[in-house]
Order: sequence, then structure tokens, then C-alpha cells
Amino acid sequence: MKNGVWLALFSSIVFSVMNVLVKEVSGTIPPAEIAFFRGLIGTILILVFMRSGRISFSRTGIPMLALRGVLGGLYMLAYFFTLSKIPLTDASILAQMSPVFVIVLSVIFLKERLSRRTIAILPLIFLGAILLIKPHEYASYSAYALVGLLSAVFSAAAGISIRYLSKTHPSYEIVFYFVATSALVALPFMWKQFVIPDLVQSLYLLAIGVVSLLGQVFLTRAFTHESAIVVQVVSYLGLVLNGMFGFLFWQEIPDWLTVLGGMIIVAGCIALSSQKGANKTR
Repeated sequence: MKNGVWLALFSSIVFSVMNVLVKEVSGTIPPAEIAFFRGLIGTILILVFMRSGRISFSRTGIPMLALRGVLGGLYMLAYFFTLSKIPLTDASILAQMSPVFVIVLSVIFLKERLSRRTIAILPLIFLGAILLIKPHEYASYSAYALVGLLSAVFSAAAGISIRYLSKTHPSYEIVFYFVATSALVALPFMWKQFVIPDLVQSLYLLAIGVVSLLGQVFLTRAFTHESAIVVQVVSYLGLVLNGMFGFLFWQEIPDWLTVLGGMIIVAGCIALSSQKGANKTR
């Protein structure tokens, strides 16, 4: 198996472990506080990496770097909130819709044109999202699921900004602005609900910070060794792991709407990714 595939697999496993840690500790620590400590710990670690690698900060492009950080911070807040409110599988499937919103935002802001195949696939993916959101169910679940969908929008916007930044900035610098700014974004949301963590909770928060940064490193390196299509497809292993962990730790059993909606979303995203890759090779 290629190195890039292994790295993508490790990334999926590590991020799934992070999801479990976040969901477990979110019962006693507010999501915004989790996001804050995740950003704070990540900032400290990435500064160590940058210092050891003698990577200096750029003097240009700071507003765009900060914007990427804000978008990433809003993604973290929305995603951690969703993890604390709905089943693990549902939250992770909704977050995986970011490739769809990358296309939508690219059309709006970058004026990119859609192929006929993309126009045909997008409604099917949104149908899968509707099945997953379950608007006919109790209102609170649907509201929480919509926040999960919003996390995918923020993730997509952050992804588009990375396209631009990666041309002129090292990956460690981009990650630094992400984790540092995400901590600042979370700060006002946690101010009135701050819980002083005990020893066990502190260990959870530390583990979340370390594991999430490790997953980011694996994912970044996977993209340097393998095509984006392969990495995207392999990343869907995380959905299987999240479903398994949700059942093992919280006895969560996905209903048929979640399974059907998830299958439609995954199949549609893979189709979009493969089409994007085919276009690049022409």
C-alpha cells in the first residue's frame, strides 16, 4: 500500500479518536471551551514545530491567514457543538459534505462553471442531507443537524482559502493561524459557561489538542504523497469508525434514514471528487 494511503488511513483513525474524545468530554465541558483548549494546545505545539524547523512568519498575507483562522474556528465551534448534541455518525456525515459546499462557494465567489454532471449530482447529495437532517422529526434534532451542516460550510470556506494561501505560505504557518485564531474565536462563546476542568477532564482536553494536530499532520502529508481523490475516498473510513465507536460507547444505532442519506452523500461526494480529478488530468 502506498505511503499516501497509509497516511490518509492514519488521519481518519486519529480524527475518529478525536471525535470520541470530544463527544465524551462534551457532557461536562461546553463545546466552546473544548474548541478553545484545542486551539491553545495546538498553538503551543505548532510553535514548537516551527521553531525546530526554523520556519519564520510571513509579513504579507496576514489578513487572509487570519480569515482562514476565523473560518476554521467557526467550523470547530459548530462541529464540536453538533458532536455534543446528535449521534456521532450523523455529525460526521454532515461534516463530510464540505466538498459540496466548496463547489457551491467556488461558483459564487470564484465564478467557476459547473459541468452538467455536477449539476445532476448536487441535488442528490442535498437530498441525502435532507434525509439525514430529518425535518419531520423533533425540532431540536433538526436544528442541531443544521448546525452540523453549517460546520461543513465553514470547512469548505476554509478549504478555499487554503487553496490561495498554500501558494505563498508554508503549511505550518497556515496551521498556526488556524489553531491560534480558532482559540480566540472560541473565547467569547465560552466566557459565561467556563468550567474549571478537573484532572480527568484536563487529560481529555490535552489529548484532543494533541490528537487533532497529529491528524492534521497526517492529512497534510497524505496530500503530498497521494492524489486528492484517493485521500478523499480513504477519509470516508472515518464514517465507519465513527459509527462503530458510537455504537460501542453510546449504544447509538443509525436509523434507516441516516444510513440511506449517508450512502447518498458519500457516493455523491466520491463522484464529485473523481470528476474533479478527471478534469485536472485533461
